[in-house]
Amino acid sequence: MTTTTITTPKKQLLMFDFDGTLIDSVPDLADAINAMLTKLGKPTYPVDTIRNWVGNGGRVLVERALVGEVDVVQGQLKDADIEQAEAVFFEAYNTISGGKTVAYPNVDAGLRQLKQAGFTLALVTNKPMRFVPKILQAFGWQDVFSEVLGGDSLPSKKPDPAPLLQVCQTLNILPAHAVMIGDSKNDILAGQNANIDTLALAYGYNYGEDIRDFNPTETFDDFQSLVDWILHNYA
Repeated sequence: MTTTTITTPKKQLLMFDFDGTLIDSVPDLADAINAMLTKLGKPTYPVDTIRNWVGNGGRVLVERALVGEVDVVQGQLKDADIEQAEAVFFEAYNTISGGKTVAYPNVDAGLRQLKQAGFTLALVTNKPMRFVPKILQAFGWQDVFSEVLGGDSLPSKKPDPAPLLQVCQTLNILPAHAVMIGDSKNDILAGQNANIDTLALAYGYNYGEDIRDFNPTETFDDFQSLVDWILHNYA
């Protein structure tokens, strides 16, 4: 009689979120949002308030800033007003982007450690693609990721699984051999919707909610702990 051992497939592809996972970009985003609001004659907000609005891409961030809260009711704002404000925000962010943005502790060394261990790294962010290359270059990460998708690279963004599945297809790696790593429910739900493992970082932006409530595969309080766990369990 033979015994069949079922093992979890080793992972090849690590897909990372950007804002709140690898970098803290909120100070720059907040400056740009408040510059937009000032130009439009609207009240500005503290950084900690704006922090809870980040994660669904630039347009949603603008909408939240215009109404002053996370939940925006459909039809509450006119499309023309949103588009005007979005253009002002993008202009402001393009001017100041990167000045106050920092990498979280151990991210630079951790990414290089994972790449050296043989993993393929990809970046899947809801940030508009036009702002991504400049930030990657600022941190010297332009050659770290084999594929980069922004929030406007496809018709849909996280929590839709399409960006994750697109990266898998482009890199010819089965979803079963991929992992989604992020700080918000958008990342975890996208991974779950794609039927792949999800690793969460608890220090990022998640609208004031505990990321553990969304049942990621594992959750970590710092980036180095994430790296160590991946090397022990997935390498």
